[in-house]
Amino acid sequence: MLSDADTSMNKSFLFWILSASLLLAGACNKMDNLADLPDPADATQQKINFDVLVTREGKVVTKAGSGVMTKSGNEAYEEGTQQAMLDPDIPYGLIGIDPERHELIINNAKIFQDASGKSSGSFDNYLWSSANKINFSAYYPHVNKVEYASDLTNYSIPYTVQETEAGPLVSKTVEKAINQLNMVPLVFQHITNDIGYKICDATPKPELQGLIHLRKLTATNVASAGVYINDMENDSGSWQRQGYYRKVVVFEGDAKVGVGSENEKFVGFSTLEDRMMNSHRYYSIPDTIEIGKQCVEVIYDVEGFELGGFYYQPLTGQVAKYMLYGLLPNNEFVYGKQYTFHIGLDLSSVYREITFTASVGDWETKIYENNDTF
Repeated sequence: MLSDADTSMNKSFLFWILSASLLLAGACNKMDNLADLPDPADATQQKINFDVLVTREGKVVTKAGSGVMTKSGNEAYEEGTQQAMLDPDIPYGLIGIDPERHELIINNAKIFQDASGKSSGSFDNYLWSSANKINFSAYYPHVNKVEYASDLTNYSIPYTVQETEAGPLVSKTVEKAINQLNMVPLVFQHITNDIGYKICDATPKPELQGLIHLRKLTATNVASAGVYINDMENDSGSWQRQGYYRKVVVFEGDAKVGVGSENEKFVGFSTLEDRMMNSHRYYSIPDTIEIGKQCVEVIYDVEGFELGGFYYQPLTGQVAKYMLYGLLPNNEFVYGKQYTFHIGLDLSSVYREITFTASVGDWETKIYENNDTF
């Protein structure tokens, strides 16, 4: 359900925000819709509209297409030209709290959006007074189990990779007075990590270049379960990891690796790709990188070749491991960021000349106290 763009290691994951033009459009519709609402002074039911279109942060985005976000997130990667939307078939969870009365008004309501990217809900059992203000928050996709703090300043969302391949989104907190409730803009942002890879043949010797075939790429110890605590009062959040780690097979196939950084390509499911939007990217809970723990394993083949009058047989199933420790600032994945790791395979390490020598000295017999070791 998400993301894309990059030429070097892109450590900045892209948040999703609502475009200013949509906010203005919502404001223009406000007066037209007020007549349809119940009298806020004594109504027990209130119909509220929500605008849930999401766009890139810091980008001027024109609406070139509706672009529903899918699990691959391809449409969301179209840089500067396309708006992303939540999948209308998957609901988001909506929460509404009266901060002055410390009352839970909307309890994890399941809300669907329509094809235009807007949604609405009617909420009962509350005396809607124009003097009241409500804090709205939402997350996507909806899960049943949400826990609230005793003072209702935050709520917790459980996450496992089985629930959503792309990882959840959470909206910024929106405070609205009751008499402004004809349109609430929900500004969603990503709260997991987006991770992918680029690869090239970095062999310096020309006679050894262009012989590598990528066969498999696997990421190990990917953090994949946790609880996100969303602080509505401070409009911030934090993750609590739950110790579930998995292995992700990013690539499996047979793809010839391009020579040099100028021919570096993104790693897809079974092919190497020019564009990030076609690559195989996966999502993880923000994590701390530890020595000897997280690594990337690359399995590759080498074509047979002639060099210096000798023929070198093809090699299959060569293994290279790359440790992640030391690559990222503070050895941490930060949520809402996008990471692309760059791998340069070097055949010099496979065909390095081996020097075999011996030294000769006087023979000495050394007998240790236990008489077992000489």
